[in-house]
Amino acid sequence: MGMGHRSNLKNAAIALIAPLPSILFYLYFLNDPLMWKSWCYHHPLLLANLLFFFNIDILFWLTGFLLSSHWMIDLYWTVIPVLLAHYYSTHPLNAQFNEWRSRVVIFLTWIWSVRLTHNYFRRENWEWGAREDWRFTDMRHQYGKHWWWVSFFAVYLSQQVFLIGVCLPLYVVHSVDKPWSIWDSVATAVCISGIIVAYFADTQLHNFVSKNNKLKEAGSAMVPNLDKGLWKYSRHPNYFGEQLWWWGLAIFAWKLGSPWTFIGALINSMCLGYVTILVEDRMLKQDYRRAAYMQYQKTTSVWIPWFKSSPKGEKDKTT
Repeated sequence: MGMGHRSNLKNAAIALIAPLPSILFYLYFLNDPLMWKSWCYHHPLLLANLLFFFNIDILFWLTGFLLSSHWMIDLYWTVIPVLLAHYYSTHPLNAQFNEWRSRVVIFLTWIWSVRLTHNYFRRENWEWGAREDWRFTDMRHQYGKHWWWVSFFAVYLSQQVFLIGVCLPLYVVHSVDKPWSIWDSVATAVCISGIIVAYFADTQLHNFVSKNNKLKEAGSAMVPNLDKGLWKYSRHPNYFGEQLWWWGLAIFAWKLGSPWTFIGALINSMCLGYVTILVEDRMLKQDYRRAAYMQYQKTTSVWIPWFKSSPKGEKDKTT
């Protein structure tokens, strides 16, 4: 058995064991009537945050520190919403909610998670923990010897704000009992549209990257830019699809009397806006694609798919 295979198995074991403290504690809570008289029963959001803080923020951070790689949080971004959906649906305080809406939302969350998890492993060549997010690697170089403590806030505590915030509609769905309405159908359609758009965008990106890797291995010139399929109409259709998913989820909560939950989707969009800037700066630093990407920026919508426009300052040759 090679070193790479052993490392892959080790990382897989770590990833599967990592969430067990929270899962075991919650199962104990559900099966112990005395625990139902404690604060754990009366404050489900507080309990969710504390489990996240101790299990993800602290335990994952220590694990990442020991492994010198914070790869695991990237994988669990796709899993935590599913765990939260089941947590909110089974918490004994949330006994009154619409069963049909709950089933639809949990099913959609599973579909979203499976799609994103599949994309993660496909991108990582089906390996566990092969590398951490390139943004974390850049920050590791930026902060140097201070990265060990900066990473706790930049990688983990910030993720708690994002994930708990963006998943607030899951809490509302399982704490309000109102009949299914036309807006639930709209929310379902938006969520499904987001999942479909993100799937095709990520698949087209994966095929493009794979083709370029083969060209590089063969010593041939690589294609500088992906501008086919959904990428012909948007520079980041995968981000657009991801945002559709979270805004669709927020619509469920909005019509249940909790419009404040849109703050989670808004924070996520702001985060993706910042990531978009980082990604495009990275593209422009690559000599072989700089000119093509600058032209692409001038003619193609950033997120929302739209028809191409003429570069600014360029006269219409037909006039």
